[in-house]
Amino acid sequence: MLVWLAEYLTQFATAFNVFSYLTMRAILSVLTALLVSLWMGPHLIRYLQRLQIGQSVRDDGPQSHLSKAGTPTMGGVLIIASIVLSTLLWADLSNRYVQVVLGVVIGFGLVGFIDDYRKVVQKNSRGLPARWKYFWQSAIATLAAVFLYANATIGAETQLLVPFFKDVMPQLGLLYILLAYFVIVGTSNAVNLTDGLDGLAIVPTIMVAAALGIFAYASGNINFAGYLNIPHLPLAGELIVVCTAICGAGLGFLWFNTYPALVFMGDVGSLALGAALGVIAVMVRQELILFIMGGVFVMETVSVMLQVGSYKLRGKRVFRMAPIHHHYELKGWPEPRVIVRFWILSLVFVLIALASLKLR
Repeated sequence: MLVWLAEYLTQFATAFNVFSYLTMRAILSVLTALLVSLWMGPHLIRYLQRLQIGQSVRDDGPQSHLSKAGTPTMGGVLIIASIVLSTLLWADLSNRYVQVVLGVVIGFGLVGFIDDYRKVVQKNSRGLPARWKYFWQSAIATLAAVFLYANATIGAETQLLVPFFKDVMPQLGLLYILLAYFVIVGTSNAVNLTDGLDGLAIVPTIMVAAALGIFAYASGNINFAGYLNIPHLPLAGELIVVCTAICGAGLGFLWFNTYPALVFMGDVGSLALGAALGVIAVMVRQELILFIMGGVFVMETVSVMLQVGSYKLRGKRVFRMAPIHHHYELKGWPEPRVIVRFWILSLVFVLIALASLKLR
């Protein structure tokens, strides 16, 4: 929005040209999202407290979690509002990649909002029934995938980029839609599963968003793309503004979500953030790299799958409790230790993923 205003004002003062630079708008985006989060946070927390929208805690989990009962949830509204506002202000809204990310964030956020609302306001323990939650997630992800495939203008937009192999880039064709669907829905639910401890999900999300921003900027710059031998995607560069908005909103939310948390993001935040990471990875052709950089999310998801599968097939559990972060809590690790160690793992995974830019 402000990009268009700055472009108009350049005819009166050339200083406004500074807003045409992606790097400047990326910096302004992260700062705007951060400041909006910090400003809105206290107001939202007080509002949620007045409405008595508090988190319910399982009595079969770690005993240390019982003290968290009643902590305001649905704080993901703060994250989404910060991301959307910052993106609207600093991104080029005519870019279809930006439009798709905004649509996915808002769509998945609405699904999570309804689920949270039914749980904490209407006191319906089931929330949004799983089949309907999955239906709407699938509908939004499929719509985004079909739109991206139908509007692709160059072959690179639908190629599969295999990390660490510079000449392996098969054309996907209609399989692009299927892959995009699974990446968006899968990442959304993976972040949702990870969101179980104070700050556990938001910091890996920030790290992954920052890394995806680097991939987006490199892909969108013809010189960097050529040097790194990755496909040049002219529209992808603008996604760095969205990625930095996610980082800024995440940092602002972490201010209130760090241990001991004053607010939880709820499904409204985790589903939207995961879907955003998924669809950005699809657009910059880094679906396989997302699997690496989102290693913590993968660990959490696989632990649940193993736990459920083992219990159904053998009647035995693999872990003391799933997702895996609860397993370590029940082993006696203090919650802050689990959180920080998972953050460290996330950083390692992201660095490995970034190394793939050069190791090709």
